[in-house]
Amino acid sequence: MKTIIVVGGSKGIGKALVDKLLELNKVINLSRTTPKLSHSNLTHYNCDVTQDELPEITAADGLVYCPGSINLKPFSRLSIDDFKNDFEINVLGAVRVIQKYLQVLKNGKQPSIVLFSTVAAKLGMPFHSSISVAKSGVEGLVKSLGAELAPTIRINAIAPTVTDTDLASSLLRNEKMIEKITERHPLKKFLSPDEVADMAEFLLSDKASSVSGQIFEMDCGIVSFKI
Repeated sequence: MKTIIVVGGSKGIGKALVDKLLELNKVINLSRTTPKLSHSNLTHYNCDVTQDELPEITAADGLVYCPGSINLKPFSRLSIDDFKNDFEINVLGAVRVIQKYLQVLKNGKQPSIVLFSTVAAKLGMPFHSSISVAKSGVEGLVKSLGAELAPTIRINAIAPTVTDTDLASSLLRNEKMIEKITERHPLKKFLSPDEVADMAEFLLSDKASSVSGQIFEMDCGIVSFKI
C-alpha cells in the first residue's frame, strides 16, 4: 500500500483522484476545504499551501498538486497582481510543497510527482495570458525536475482541456456554452474529472515507471488536430 499526498483533494479533479486512490492507498489530503467523505485510509490537513506552515509527513510515495486557477480577462485588464496570484497558485505552491516533501519522497517506493498544466500553454487562446504564463512555468518545472531528480523520482504533468469542475463552471454555465465548447473539440466532448483522475492515477503507479518529464495533453483533439 502506497502513501500519496494530494494537494487540493476536496474538489474537482483532486476529489475524483482521492476517491480512486483510497481503496488501495493511504491518502494525505492538504486543502483549505475538508473533504465530504471519511475513510480509514484518508488523513486530512486544513491548510493553504501557498501561505500556511505545511504539516510534517514522515512517509510518502507520491505527490499530486491539483490547485489551479481560471482567470480569463483581456490582457489590458489583467493587473500585475493577477499574474502574481496565478503564478503563486499554480507554480510557487507546487514548488513549496515539492521542496517540503522532497526528502520524504526520495525515501519512498518508486516515487512519482504529478502536476497540472493546461492546453492553453500550447494553444494560443484569447484572454488566457495570465494562466498560460503560469502553466508554462509548471511545464518548465516538470522538464527541469524530471532531469534533476532522475532516476529517483519521476515527475509528469497533465494538460487538460475544459473539465467539468466547479473551477470551470463559468465556461459551462448554460446549454449554449456547453454545446459551443463540445463542438469546438474534434472529439465532440470535453473532460470529466474522473477521466483526468484516471491519468493521474496511472502516472502515480508502477505501470508508468518508464515515464518522466512528460506533459500529457488531454485535449479531446483541440491542440492535436485541425479538422
